Amino acid sequence: MKTSEQARPEIVVEHVSMQFRRAKDESSSLKELLIASLRGQRRRETFLALDDVSFTVGKGEVLGLIGSNGSGKSTLLKIISGALIPTAGRVLADRRKVQLLTLGTGFDPELTGRENVYLSGALIGYTKAFLDANYRRIVQFAELEGFMEERVRNYSSGMVSRLGFAIATAGDAPEILILDEVLSVGDLFFRKKSEARIREMIGGGSTVLLVSHAPSVIRTTCTRAAWLEKGRLMALGDPDSVCRAYENRAGDPPRPAK
Repeated sequence: MKTSEQARPEIVVEHVSMQFRRAKDESSSLKELLIASLRGQRRRETFLALDDVSFTVGKGEVLGLIGSNGSGKSTLLKIISGALIPTAGRVLADRRKVQLLTLGTGFDPELTGRENVYLSGALIGYTKAFLDANYRRIVQFAELEGFMEERVRNYSSGMVSRLGFAIATAGDAPEILILDEVLSVGDLFFRKKSEARIREMIGGGSTVLLVSHAPSVIRTTCTRAAWLEKGRLMALGDPDSVCRAYENRAGDPPRPAK
């Protein structure tokens, strides 16, 4: 049984909606775009990325977010981390405790792997002293010895992903850890290694919000799960039940969760 401290919500999402405005018809050239803008002929439409989403994440809990591409998962993570302000609703969380891990943050393809360690690490919030002390460990974890003086534009996508993951997870586990598709990197062996690293961070007592397209990751890693589809919360609860609903989503879609 969880204590009251463990049960205390670290993240509260209350009736969050997010609207974006986008061009309804794309101009085929810059000239057409300028002419349409000057004539006031550019048409825009409102896109509802999130529609009245509510849930909580308790202290020490691991909540998995699953959903198809364009379901609003990344938008929701940006709102929770403070990078976006919702159109309606609110999020309650101590953002000083939040660390959002995404792969390849701030990578510049014209810089070398070594230079990108310091660039990406600085954007995450690591100090130069920390990166100096942990540089060798980052390179070894990414399995990129001998490639760090190469420009990143010459890396394969797998190499970029491995380096991004190694940088993002080099620090101590924060109190609130938000993971955006960081368990989908590299080959099978590296994925197992990255999953072990995340479990190590989770074991440090972090409250975790994890996004993944893989039901197997949600089932094995999370204590609860939420399914987002077209901006709506369709299911919330036991990971196996939520993943099963997601896997069986063909046909008539279920009603949004209340």
